[in-house]
Amino acid sequence: MTDSIWPTIHAERRALAEDLSDLTAEQWATQSLCSEWTVHDVFAHLLSAAKMTPPRFLTRFAGAGFNFNNFTAKQVAIEGAGGPLATMAAFRAAEPRRTAPPGPKETWLGEAFTHGEDIRRPLGIAHAYPLPEVARAVAFYARSNTIIGGKSRVAGLTLKATDTEFSVGSGPLVEGPAISLLLAASGRKSALDELEGPGVEILRTRS
Repeated sequence: MTDSIWPTIHAERRALAEDLSDLTAEQWATQSLCSEWTVHDVFAHLLSAAKMTPPRFLTRFAGAGFNFNNFTAKQVAIEGAGGPLATMAAFRAAEPRRTAPPGPKETWLGEAFTHGEDIRRPLGIAHAYPLPEVARAVAFYARSNTIIGGKSRVAGLTLKATDTEFSVGSGPLVEGPAISLLLAASGRKSALDELEGPGVEILRTRS
């Protein structure tokens, strides 16, 4: 299972590159679901993650004063400096890479799916994600507070997917599409309107 995420990650990279291949300059500048980033910024962030290795991460994180927000902002600036066409070319070249910052591999599944939606939703692009892997990412977020804060956000709630056999947690129910559960667990408020159940309002106060 150690490398089982990579076929999915590679497929998601290919699909995202294809979805974005004909964007206009205006579309690249569209506000993403990440409040401080454009579509191009999020794409550059995904490129940075694809090219990252544990030693490079540690060096650059130290260079950013061990401040994660400063670190990610610097990486976006570096990878996006050449503009969208250059970022796209580098992203396609990085597609087969199996490197990542240090951390659980499920983190990179969550990154691929949530940032894919951060980009696609504002552009009105639909994408069918692999539901078992999305569920795996939801389960990971539900037990981890690292960076995302998912564990605290969904504590005391039951998350149940309506499009695949999946449930995690206990307490008031929150149910809906698996990708919407993932987005909600990661703090994307826009996904809450796609969910139902008595736990939704509790989750809304935590997002």
